[in-house]
Amino acid sequence: MELAVFNDATPNEAHTAIAHCVAIPDWQQALVAARPFADVEALYTTAETLAKRWQGAELEQALRAHPRIGEKAAGAGIEAVLSRNEQSAMQQADGALQFAMLAGNQSYEQRFNRVFLIRAKGRSGEEMLAELQRRLNNDAETEQQEALTQLREITLLRLKESIV
Repeated sequence: MELAVFNDATPNEAHTAIAHCVAIPDWQQALVAARPFADVEALYTTAETLAKRWQGAELEQALRAHPRIGEKAAGAGIEAVLSRNEQSAMQQADGALQFAMLAGNQSYEQRFNRVFLIRAKGRSGEEMLAELQRRLNNDAETEQQEALTQLREITLLRLKESIV
């Protein structure tokens, strides 16, 4: 969608245009309310500023919509399609790598009581597994901040792909 169309859209239309970026309604509503944007850089800057406010509650809310790395997202909605595309490197990985990621996901969930989140786009399956293994050594607060950073990256990438 072009920025001018996003700026001129009704609030419901604008909300629908960005809902797939992240499952945090407050962020979506605040970004829609901040319209109109002079240019896409202003949009992206505002989106990032709003995302920097996220803490644990927003992370938990957003994670409800994220599949595990290595698992196919269910459904036909745009968020599921994007997730499958973003995770294509892991979907195409060999069985040993997929098994290692499955085991790593289980260890992560036992340690942190949530799914492992990483910006998968542009990363190989090996890179994602290495990051998972590294992050298993984090304390809870450090890991929450790393997960929030990854969530922001995913959100902003999706926004940049959606509104130009």
